[in-house]
Amino acid sequence: MQDSNFRRIQALGLATALVGWSFVGPRLPARVPLQAGLAGLLVFVTRAPLGLRPPPLWTGLRLGLAVGSAAAAAVAASTSVPAVRVSMVDRELPAPASTWLGLRIPLGTVWAEEAAFRAALAAVAGRGYGASGGRLLQALAFGLSHIVDARATGEPVLPTVLATGGAGWIFGWLADHSGSLSAPMLVHLAINESAAAAALTLQRRSRASRR
Repeated sequence: MQDSNFRRIQALGLATALVGWSFVGPRLPARVPLQAGLAGLLVFVTRAPLGLRPPPLWTGLRLGLAVGSAAAAAVAASTSVPAVRVSMVDRELPAPASTWLGLRIPLGTVWAEEAAFRAALAAVAGRGYGASGGRLLQALAFGLSHIVDARATGEPVLPTVLATGGAGWIFGWLADHSGSLSAPMLVHLAINESAAAAALTLQRRSRASRR
């Protein structure tokens, strides 16, 4: 019983630390390598399985490519909604675009978040609360970790937390179902990259139309 309680305390502590980091990390220099490195360190310390070797790797890649393609298509389709288009046009985007697309999203966001939440936290939380409880805890922490991002971009906080928490649960399911972190990484990457590309395209068209 004591061992079980200790594991639960560990899981809650790590979840709290990750949410706390989301408030501190954006203020630090060299955020991308620091965040990616810390996520890798968490994987090492928690001995979280990544499933990045065959055969689970192939299962993860197949599932990730299928779901990621559908997610990217959904993002592209959403740009036909006027409210979505306005939001993308008005959003202040990181510069330069090449660094955002090629480094910040893949390394500073996708790898860092998947390694920290779907690998490290999911492993620790699963040991304390079981597979379902662990997935729920990491999803909740993932949602709460986006409060700062919502405030920075002017998005409503509660819907952002709920949406990202739901995405975190799905990412966790993908990792559990495939046995590989490659599945949620590919889907996460597809969503973020397609949304970024759509926003960049719409803003360029908007600037061109005003000339």
